[in-house]
Amino acid sequence: MAAGERAEEPLAELGHYVVARPIYSEAGFQEENERRPPLPPTLRERAQAACRCSRKRAFQVTKSFLPILEWLPNYRVKEWLISDVISGVSTGLVATLQGLAYALLVAVPVGYGLYSAFFPILTYFFLGTSRHISVGPFPVVSLMVGSVVLSMAPDDNFLIDGSNATGTNGTGTLIDTESRDAQRVLIASTLTFLVGILQVIFGVLQIGFIVRYLADPLVGGFTTAAAFQVLVSQLKIVLNVSTKNYNGVLSIIYTLIETFEKIGTTNIADLIAGLLTIFVCMVVKEINDRFKHKIPIPIPIEVIVTIVATGISYAADLEKKYNAGIVKSIPRGFLPPEPPDVSLFSQMIAASFSIAIVAYAIAVSVGKVYATKYDYAIDGNQEFIAFGFSNIFSGAFSCFVATTALSRTAVQESTGGKTQVAGIISAGIVLISIVALGKLLEPLQKSVLAAVVIANLKGMFMQVFDVPRLWRQNKVDAMIWVFTCVASIILGLDLGLLAGLLFGLLTVVLRVQFPSWGGFGNIPGTDIYKKVKDYKNVIEPEGVKILKFSSPIFYANIDGLKSSLKSTVGFDAVKVYNKRLKALRKIQKLIKKGKLKATKNGIISEPGINNEAFETDEDPEDNEDLQVPTKEVEIQVDWNSELPVKVNIPKVPIHSLILDFGAVTFLDIVAVRSIKTIIREFERIDVRVYFASYQDNLISQLERSAFFDDIVRKDIFFLTVHDAVLYIRNQMTYSDNQDPIFEKISLMQECKEPIEFTETSRPDDELDVQEEAMRRLAS
Repeated sequence: MAAGERAEEPLAELGHYVVARPIYSEAGFQEENERRPPLPPTLRERAQAACRCSRKRAFQVTKSFLPILEWLPNYRVKEWLISDVISGVSTGLVATLQGLAYALLVAVPVGYGLYSAFFPILTYFFLGTSRHISVGPFPVVSLMVGSVVLSMAPDDNFLIDGSNATGTNGTGTLIDTESRDAQRVLIASTLTFLVGILQVIFGVLQIGFIVRYLADPLVGGFTTAAAFQVLVSQLKIVLNVSTKNYNGVLSIIYTLIETFEKIGTTNIADLIAGLLTIFVCMVVKEINDRFKHKIPIPIPIEVIVTIVATGISYAADLEKKYNAGIVKSIPRGFLPPEPPDVSLFSQMIAASFSIAIVAYAIAVSVGKVYATKYDYAIDGNQEFIAFGFSNIFSGAFSCFVATTALSRTAVQESTGGKTQVAGIISAGIVLISIVALGKLLEPLQKSVLAAVVIANLKGMFMQVFDVPRLWRQNKVDAMIWVFTCVASIILGLDLGLLAGLLFGLLTVVLRVQFPSWGGFGNIPGTDIYKKVKDYKNVIEPEGVKILKFSSPIFYANIDGLKSSLKSTVGFDAVKVYNKRLKALRKIQKLIKKGKLKATKNGIISEPGINNEAFETDEDPEDNEDLQVPTKEVEIQVDWNSELPVKVNIPKVPIHSLILDFGAVTFLDIVAVRSIKTIIREFERIDVRVYFASYQDNLISQLERSAFFDDIVRKDIFFLTVHDAVLYIRNQMTYSDNQDPIFEKISLMQECKEPIEFTETSRPDDELDVQEEAMRRLAS
């Protein structure tokens, strides 16, 4: 039994630890541990490091710019090739259909969607760092491009009279659709080219971090609003109802109103085809999700539905019999490359900036999911460069902006795709469609393509169910989600994204400007300090207040620091000082009149004389007069006792104040000056200010800001709060063993005549130091 107890003793001791070390102030710690000041590299050293070149460094730079050199030599042909081929074929079929469908969102002929599903993959194969994403059109980005296209080339710009018309806009007005479509293709390709240039610039400047400002709640709200915008834009195609092309603020509302006003003109054949396509696609996709572990390859339902719908449309001749809207013509082969219209850049620069960021953010967020799953890293800046060059290259071939589609990437990964070899094979499938199969898809109804787009929006609409969870976890994030979604629906995607971004940044500013703070106390017997109001057993050290301010301190929240100080200590140091000066002025007047006398033990009134010292406190404070003393005479006053003058002076129950700066990451120059002022304000009323748990960079910052001087020294900075508390206790114990120290406050001496004091009998050795000082001044 005794042996068992001895065996348990070491285990019990593992739950405790004892540390014996000195009490460290910053000055003492630096001296004992020989602090080495940081030596920043000189400009010459930086230039040498940047310009240094070797064979190894050159190869690393080349591999970083061409990631294919990193993974292709390590490609496992026997293990990965078959999987990549199967994945590439499946993804290529889906990409073909989605390319056709998403071209409707851009308001260009559907054949150009095939180009957009082909060309971007060719450059990303060499430059991209993600092994799994499927590069090509995405509904949100396509809709953003389409809004620019429609605003710069509306139907009203192509109205004509006579026999040269090739279409109508639904109001009976004739439109030159050939010229309109050519102009829209030019605008979309020029916008794609400009987006690519911006993305390359962002990548070269190494500002891939910019996507971090697009928080997950913001992206969730934005993509949900975009899904709603896509739904509305495709609804009129499913119904085959012609409406005006609205753009800008409230455009989605105007589109809905006009769609329902003209719902009586719905084409029943297109509506039935669209509804059946949506129903079948969503049911089969749900089956794919639920039985993905049992089904080796997801059922390519979009491809199956498209083939069936094309066959039915061709066999039943839906266009002639029921006036159904069909694709009609898909160009075979490729168009020659064309340069962008540089004159349009100024009209689309703002929109291209937001499109470049959104396209990049979507691709990187999807890429990071699969990079984490398969344990590899993607380079954010290189992704900017990869997509930039992809868009520049594809913009020359009449494509629209490329990113990645969630559903298409999921197909590529779930069917066994291991690398971008699957992506290049999918591009081969799209190439076959462009060269040989395009003619076969001409009878396909547009409502079927629109239904395929709507069916793929399910995942984005399901994000609505994230809001209740966000509200429970973090109400600010939930508000960002809702605000961004509503703003993007009402204002449009570009302005909505900007509004959501500004609102998100505003919440950060407000949280920094109004951070959490509180008075802390000690858990008895430990060096642990917690908020007094949160724990029952926490005890504040006697005469000491501890304030923790959980935020960087800068010009916007310095007033918050001052107000939290007042709330923590229970008084305003400036008001206390001014009240004391006011009381001293009254005491001085009464001493001159002989109604009070100054002794070594304080201020007393003359016995037998009616004490008129208790004057009212109705006269306003004259701060200017108080702060300009002409003579200084020391007088001993116990400010926490009852004074012989009726002045409401707040009690100061503390002698020390500790500021816990453990959560303060930086200080600006306004904060440095304000903190120095705070120290002096408290020193004037004999409250010492100490700092604890600060970060090392703050000391360097304070040194650069000339914070330290003869009054404010490094010995008021302590490594931990407990160091500061123990130091204060030692100081107070030492002071208690000395002669009692009375508080000494400056007294204004307004006249040069000696002040007459009432003589009292007292031992010679109790000579009034106050009287002696005043006589010396008068002589």
